[in-house]
Amino acid sequence: MTLIVVATIDAQADHIAAVRAALEAVVPPSRAESACLRYALHLDNKIPTRFIMLEEWTDQAALTAHYATPHFKALVAAVGDKVVNIDVAELSKLM
Repeated sequence: MTLIVVATIDAQADHIAAVRAALEAVVPPSRAESACLRYALHLDNKIPTRFIMLEEWTDQAALTAHYATPHFKALVAAVGDKVVNIDVAELSKLM
């Protein structure tokens, strides 16, 4: 069964552009990972500081491997002091 991830990233208002650029930069190499089935960046239409990443991975091991990649580590370093909150939900599809 695949693993769905919904990552909600709330940028500080004065760092929206920097956070967006960092998130956009991680998309292509993440999509290139063999175990990545979906990696899509979205902007909340009602909250301009909120970004949502919708991801699908083959399994938990694939997500764990993703967290260890250089591009993911670069993302964490780039947004670390520019965000208010990051929430990551790992979901299993029921129906």
